[in-house]
Amino acid sequence: MQNYKFIISYDGTRYHGWEKKPGIDTIQGKVEGVLNRMVGADGANEVNLIGAGRTDAGVHARAMTASALLETKLSEAQIQEYMNTYLPEDISINEVKVCSDRFHARYNAIGKTYRYTCWYGASKPVFDRKYVTILDAEPDVDKMKEAAGFLVGEHDFKSFCGNPKMKKSTVRNVDAINIEKSGNYIRFYFHGNGFLQNMVRILTGTLLEVGYGNIPPQRVKDILSACDRKQAGPTARPEGLCMMKVDY
Repeated sequence: MQNYKFIISYDGTRYHGWEKKPGIDTIQGKVEGVLNRMVGADGANEVNLIGAGRTDAGVHARAMTASALLETKLSEAQIQEYMNTYLPEDISINEVKVCSDRFHARYNAIGKTYRYTCWYGASKPVFDRKYVTILDAEPDVDKMKEAAGFLVGEHDFKSFCGNPKMKKSTVRNVDAINIEKSGNYIRFYFHGNGFLQNMVRILTGTLLEVGYGNIPPQRVKDILSACDRKQAGPTARPEGLCMMKVDY
């Protein structure tokens, strides 16, 4: 058995997230299915693909990192070719590398970058429609940047966690939030050591409320310290979110 590292891109539009679920199309389930077919695994010896994170239903990835132990005589290039031949067109294996037996895609990750893309305007983003969230009006970017400054650093992000039954620590370090406007596009970039369930989408939804004048920028500090999901803004739609990179 050899440990392999995979870099995977996917359009999450028609999938119920990364994590495998019985009878439901997921990214992990699709990739594991092809790997099991490739190595001829039986029910007792199926491949376990470990992802760096668990993206939600409808969320995309440009560079999800994953790892799996495989018993195969195929080269890295042959594994990549096989997988891309049999995976659907909305999932791509961009890289396959033999790695250390101790490498673990999730536990060894030290940072992640997510991008959330919004669009506003009188026309429609026809060719980007599956990858952006369409806004009703233009938000105030300067106010959102001011509010984002209060969110940077190590904090308890319980107010921005979508799992009310979360028992583990909700403390995370978000070391950068950048908001960029280009034409009709507004892109939010989040980098941190890890993110809670729905956290990036709730952060984005809250910042957009600030941009629309519904929440004063300074109030974000109170929302953060409240540790109460009800105090934060709505969970932004999934289609605008994309995992961009995992750091090791």
